Parts: sequence; C-alpha cells; structure tokens
Amino acid sequence: MSKQAMESTLSKDMPFFMYFENWVEQYKKGIIREVTLEKYFNDVRRIKELSPGLLMKDIDRTSYQRLLNEFGKTHSKQTTTDFHHHMKSCLLDALDDGVLEKDPTRKIVIKASNAGRGKKNFLSVKELNKLLGALELGNELDGNWLIWLLAKTGMRFAEAMGLTPEDFDFKLKTINISKTWDYKITNDFAPTKNQSSVRVISMDWEMVARFSELVSKLPSGRPIFVPEGKKTFNSTYNAILKKKCIEAGVKSISIHGLRHTHASALFTSGVSMPSIAKRLGHSGTETTQRVYMHLINELEEKDRRLIQGALSGITGT
Repeated sequence: MSKQAMESTLSKDMPFFMYFENWVEQYKKGIIREVTLEKYFNDVRRIKELSPGLLMKDIDRTSYQRLLNEFGKTHSKQTTTDFHHHMKSCLLDALDDGVLEKDPTRKIVIKASNAGRGKKNFLSVKELNKLLGALELGNELDGNWLIWLLAKTGMRFAEAMGLTPEDFDFKLKTINISKTWDYKITNDFAPTKNQSSVRVISMDWEMVARFSELVSKLPSGRPIFVPEGKKTFNSTYNAILKKKCIEAGVKSISIHGLRHTHASALFTSGVSMPSIAKRLGHSGTETTQRVYMHLINELEEKDRRLIQGALSGITGT
C-alpha cells in the first residue's frame, strides 16, 4: 500500500470532529482572523459533543443531516446555517482528496430552533427616528454617539470601534473602513472581516457637521470610541441600546440590529441591492439577499399590491 493510500485509509477511520480539527489547523489557522478561527474551533467542540463516534468513512447524507438537526435544536437558523457552511467546506475538501466518495451535504435541509423566530432584530424608519430622538448626544463621543453612527452607516460594531480620526474625509463626505478593533482577544487593531469589507462609504451633511467637530479634538491614530488602556465590550453597548429603546418606546434590538435597521431603511427607500451590498461590505448580492430575505419578501408583497392596483386601472375603456 502506498503512503498516500495509507494516509487516506487513516483519514477515513478518523472521527469527524478530529478530521475537522486537523482541517482547521491546516487550512484556516494563520489565514483567517482569530475571532473567526475561534468559531471554527467551537464547531469542533460541538461536533465532538453531538457525534463523538461519527467516523469519516461513515458520513453520508443521513448521518450528516442527523448531526445538523441535533445542532439546530438549540440554535437559530442563521447559526445552524453557518455551522453547516463550515462543515461543508471541510467535507468538500475531503471529497476532493478521496476521503469521501459522495457529497454528504447535497440537498441538506436546515432545521433550527424556534427560539427567537419571528422576533425582528431591526426597527422601522419610524421606530428608528424615535430611538435617535432619545439619544443624549453631548460634546464627547460615547455610547449614544456610537448608536447614532451605526444606525446612520450600517457598519459592523468592530468596524466602528476601529475608526480613527484619519478615516473621516469631511471634504469628500466619506468614511474609510479598512480595519477593525479586536475587542475580544487582543484589544488592538485587526483586519476587516474580509477583503470586501474594506470600503469607503458616504456620509450625509448631518454626519459631516456633527463628527467634524467631535473628531477634531481627538488624537490621531487612536480609535475614537476606545479609551486608551481600557477594554471595551459589545455587551456594554447592547445594554445602553436596550435602555434607549425602552426610553424611546420601541422594541429592543441588539447593536448588530442597527446594521439590519440601516439595511432595512435603504431597502424601503428603493436603494438597489448592489449598492446596499457594497455599503454593508458584502462580497456580493448573494449574501445580502440571504441575510435580508425577509425584507425582500415584504417588498415583493408591497410591489404585488402596487402591480394589482396599477393593472386595475388598465381597463381598455
């Protein structure tokens, strides 16, 4: 038996969680961000917990679907989908390497927990205006200003935390997003989520007027929302946002929900899908369509009613 054949046989006899862990070490470590890498290692732990005895040679559509179903019992559809995509990347490589004979992920169904289903993590434009009206916008950049900025730009939390005074071009009315702030591990600057996340987004006149004065007082090269020598946490700002939502009399959303709110406002204003995808830092419209399918469906229903109304006026008389 050749060395290659022996390695293949060994791989086929490995538990899936072990094979997946080796795959992460070989193909992901040192390439993706530490925060993202930790998600893959969390997947390793979940696979080991749910199917410790599942061997590579025994993986088929049934066993894979069973594993995915077990995970979905305690997770949302989006989280389950992400889990599936991570495992699928590994298994497709295993298929290419001859470890698997068939693709076990083909025609898989995503089943997920009902927890949180139906709860919209975004505000309508009317609700957003109420929230912004409840913010206490003073002369120093704080959590209120961060909420305001996220709602007006659709940036990710880590992207906003990584902004420095140099990222603002008030003459061109733009913000340059080229880095993030790793608030979970290093408490330092980090790369963006992916290359598509590096982008320049436009500001309106109100943002220019307000931030030009606030940013002018701050030291160059330092993140504008992170006090020097101090750690910052997403949970801190989620608590501030929840309090402000209650004060405004609107449903509570998370900090990430401000990104969804921004996208929703753009959708309902008629902004094109490619423009929204570019502003959000998505690699293409496919991601935007997947994440905001609920909004697309709502707009299609609205368009359907408009079409029916328009057709009713065409009588030929």
